[in-house]
Amino acid sequence: MANHTLPFATRLAALSQSQFQTSLPNIKHGVEREALRVEPDGGLAKTPHPEALGSNLTHDTITTDFSESLMEFITPPETDPKITLAQLADIHKFVYKNIGDESLWPISMPCFVDKETAIPIAQYGSSNVAKMKEVYRKGLHNRYGSMMQVIAGVHFNFSLPDEFWQSWSDLHEVENSVNNRSSFHFDLIRNFRSIAWLIPYLYGSSPALCQSFIAGNENKFPFEKLGKGTLYLPYATSLRMSDLGYTNSEQSSLNICYNDLPSYVKTVREAIHTPSEHYANFPSGENGVWEQLNSNVLQIENELYSPIRPKQVAESLEKPSDALESRGVSYIEVRALDVNPFSPWGIEENQFYFLDVFLLYCLLEPSPKFTPQSYNESEINLDTTVIEGRKPGLLLSKNAQQISLKDWSIELFNEFEKVAKTLDEANNSTKYSEAVTLELEKIKDADNTPSAKWLNMLKEHEIDNSRLGLELAFEYKKYASGLNYMHLTEEMFHQQAKDSIESRIKIEGSDNKAFAEFIQDYFAR
Repeated sequence: MANHTLPFATRLAALSQSQFQTSLPNIKHGVEREALRVEPDGGLAKTPHPEALGSNLTHDTITTDFSESLMEFITPPETDPKITLAQLADIHKFVYKNIGDESLWPISMPCFVDKETAIPIAQYGSSNVAKMKEVYRKGLHNRYGSMMQVIAGVHFNFSLPDEFWQSWSDLHEVENSVNNRSSFHFDLIRNFRSIAWLIPYLYGSSPALCQSFIAGNENKFPFEKLGKGTLYLPYATSLRMSDLGYTNSEQSSLNICYNDLPSYVKTVREAIHTPSEHYANFPSGENGVWEQLNSNVLQIENELYSPIRPKQVAESLEKPSDALESRGVSYIEVRALDVNPFSPWGIEENQFYFLDVFLLYCLLEPSPKFTPQSYNESEINLDTTVIEGRKPGLLLSKNAQQISLKDWSIELFNEFEKVAKTLDEANNSTKYSEAVTLELEKIKDADNTPSAKWLNMLKEHEIDNSRLGLELAFEYKKYASGLNYMHLTEEMFHQQAKDSIESRIKIEGSDNKAFAEFIQDYFAR
């Protein structure tokens, strides 16, 4: 069993040793960026996923999420953030060329949507796996509403190299085993969740939304109005992360355990096998009608919302928990990032360097096991920060003691600076320390946060959220379309599209079961 007792200072000092210094430059990142396709007037695009972009079922790079209109761009793991950003730029350029006069929405909260029925659920073809994806999305629509499902975010994937884990295991005098690495990953995850409130404070960019998004639910919070139909909260950082947005109260009763991998897998599986009276009204195969995959608390594991997930690359039709159980945790997926509206790609270079510091700190800092009280405390701190994170003197709870967000942040940044220095030494750079210094400016003055900048732009120009979003959408389309391909080529994109369509056709041709039997077999595995 992994030894978790070494203090932060001992672990940090060890990172200056040569075996760690040679491994740290090999940290890898991947990005999954979501973006709605919108019409020239800013309304949601109703057109199908463009054929020229290939099959959204089998394409490795360009796919869709909940809706035909909600695109998702995926980059492979890379050590250099510049390469990842170049890949994202190339994907954007190719997509813009193939969506006619449509643009990509540059913010997390949706554009103007007149009614939920106007949101087209993603279609993946005629195969059983395609139908399963579609039925799952119907279930999401029935359970939570489609509006919540077209909020866009950015997922940041982070993995430490094998040679790092060997040195880390040696330091802790344990075997470099799958179980021990998974255990250390869960230490990181618990620390992340304990200070996850800092991520929406630094990167939240959704303090406002279009009134159409919450029609009939305007009294949930004390909104103020701006322009023709924009609602905002004066100190909000990320309405996307609030229970108006991507999180949902239906899941608040789930007791998912983050103390170790076996407990996590067990509690996730319980959630996907626990019947829900609330969802029993929607048919799940009765008389051939499918409005959801099943009537359990979660249809499948992907339905579980979390600001961070342990991940293992899954094989075809393998459940995420099965992949984790068989091969352990191999990387971390951070899901707490709003789309950055000040970048054409939804994320900027500085975020990579700071998130490396943040996540490495979460591994270095000793990580006590969650109790129900400490887990609940972390959730309340996150909820408080997304709604009023910029409020002067805002108090959070740290080990059941009140502390101001600002004071706690400064404590953390003192430690981040030490981690950044170690990463700079390993990479022969100053980028990590510069990233920490830049983010510290947001702590010193909340007006430097993206949520404050966005809100100030709306107020200063007296324009709606949707108007500013549309102006940026046009600007970014023009900018990206004028770039040269940097990492990929147009020919490569055409080949990917062709290959993905051939793969989809092959999957459709190999189906040999009725859909009901296919679903039964999937859940029986």
